[in-house]
Amino acid sequence: MAMAKFVAVLILALITISFLQTMAMASHGHGGHHYNNGGKYGSGSLKSYQCPSQCSRRCGRTQYHKPCMFFCQKCCAKCLCVPPGYYGNKAVCPCYNNWKTKEGGPKCP
Repeated sequence: MAMAKFVAVLILALITISFLQTMAMASHGHGGHHYNNGGKYGSGSLKSYQCPSQCSRRCGRTQYHKPCMFFCQKCCAKCLCVPPGYYGNKAVCPCYNNWKTKEGGPKCP
């Protein structure tokens, strides 16, 4: 009888820990994403003086370098964030991801 109670408490503890870990990941915007940013990305992760270099990195492989740099720097100034990589990964920076044009398209490259 005591062993059954111990096993039940152990299972309940494991479920609780799993639930808390899931909630913590979701509250930090990491749930469902496979990119581990180590705190380097996300809204407010940059200083305004870092925007030009981060946008150069972001726009480094596009044939539309000039407009990419213009909009990236505008978005970076507002969000203080530039997603990792050359394309995609916008989910790590919700402000950057959710800023839309008047037509409803993405504002930030």
